[in-house]
Amino acid sequence: MTAPTPDVIDHLADIRPGSFVDRIRTERPETRANAQKSYLALFEPAHEGDVTRAERLIVATFVAGLHDAETAEAFYAAGIEGDAALIAAVKSEIEAGRTSGPYGNYPSGPLSREDKSGLVFTVSELGRTALGHKLSAALEHSHLLVYRPREASPEALQALLDAGWTTTAIVTLSQIVAFLAFQIRVVAGLAALSEAGEGIRASATAAE
Repeated sequence: MTAPTPDVIDHLADIRPGSFVDRIRTERPETRANAQKSYLALFEPAHEGDVTRAERLIVATFVAGLHDAETAEAFYAAGIEGDAALIAAVKSEIEAGRTSGPYGNYPSGPLSREDKSGLVFTVSELGRTALGHKLSAALEHSHLLVYRPREASPEALQALLDAGWTTTAIVTLSQIVAFLAFQIRVVAGLAALSEAGEGIRASATAAE
């Protein structure tokens, strides 16, 4: 079998060709290929459409930061070209927005007993100056999806429309948030498997 080309998950999880975890992924070629196709569709599309590559990377950097995924945050931030002040603004908003969740309020009804208060994130005035109104709205909505998905509502979507996002762009933003949650968890799981594999190998070597 021809070895697959290393992909973004390989990079983020520091998976070496021929390693224990690489062999596990190789045995699931469709899963591996589909994860990479999802990444390419979101971050290297043939046509950017209503969301520029820079906007995609800024949102991804912010979401990775909220998940406290340092490697992913650095990876996506590295793709943002040119404006150091913009990158600094995103990192500052990550620090302001990082918390623990999920939390928020359900619509009035049986689930209301599970309501839990928490941070309702808004971009700072300094951040808003650097990011602009449109990107600020995207970060605020991304924070809602990460921590307060139970409060997703027509009003939340309208705030994005008012900021200049199209309905197609809103779908793309939501896909980025969902994909980052998936990618970060996969990377964490593979990293744990890699560490376990190295431990088993070390124990076997010591026993010889």
